[in-house]
Amino acid sequence: MGISGGSEGQKMSRIDQRTADFQAEQKRLLRLAYRMLGSISDAEDVVQDAWLRWERAEGGIDSPKTYLTRIVTRLCIDRHKSARARREVYVGPWLPDPLIGADEPNEMIANDITVTLMLAMERLSPLERAAFLLHDVFDVTLADVAITLGREPAAVRQLASRARKHVQDARPRFTVEAAEADRITRAFFTAARDGDTERLSEILARDVEIHTDGGGKALAFRNIVHGIDRALRLFAGLRRKKATPPTLLRTARIDGLPGYLSVDRGGVVQTTALDIRNGRICAIYIVRNPDKLAHISIVGQRLARS
Repeated sequence: MGISGGSEGQKMSRIDQRTADFQAEQKRLLRLAYRMLGSISDAEDVVQDAWLRWERAEGGIDSPKTYLTRIVTRLCIDRHKSARARREVYVGPWLPDPLIGADEPNEMIANDITVTLMLAMERLSPLERAAFLLHDVFDVTLADVAITLGREPAAVRQLASRARKHVQDARPRFTVEAAEADRITRAFFTAARDGDTERLSEILARDVEIHTDGGGKALAFRNIVHGIDRALRLFAGLRRKKATPPTLLRTARIDGLPGYLSVDRGGVVQTTALDIRNGRICAIYIVRNPDKLAHISIVGQRLARS
């Protein structure tokens, strides 16, 4: 009995240690998977799959962090293929699932990635994206990245270099003070709600872009709106329709950018992120697809009722 009890105790100790090792890495793994895939639900699925593989892994593992990073990266690369296929038939512009400040689980929040960079990374191959994220964002050595991707270090260096060149213009470089960001955000919401083209012309950059993701499930612009003239006509037209104006729920950081949560007359919650440079809004990213807002809709509806 003593020997059997000891064996059972050792087994439970290994299980407890393995669980603790996984939990210590879970936040970082979620950040990596989200940045690889742009989808919260896909990221959570990948990390869950990684847990199942980790749980079944045999023998001792010298570095849980390295082992789990490799599992998650490879799972993301595999899943990326099906994600690309879905986006080829996606209705309208595609945007990553929005992450909203303190309302999001802490493991997902970090200032290393913005929606602009996420979109730039969409142009990369899965291997380029993985090499860039692992080496440049998550500080994994080239040697470890090479093992993870099954490539020679020299090849990985080239992958990361190519990716870096493609996304360099989208990397976060413009710092906007919190008070200034909140002022511009609120001014934009009010001017857009009221169709105030004069005020909007003072806020928007000449080459502003508007990306609206409805996914075919919510009213949204089917194409990206380019230029201030089209943007001003758009906001003026929306106001002339005399629809019930949206309600501002609160301002927030959305995927690293200033922005806000709002709700329309039908109770549809949307997020709006603003890329602000030199005091003007260069790009507007609006997510209305309910599938991408499930994690914040309850919060939005509660704020709307308060």
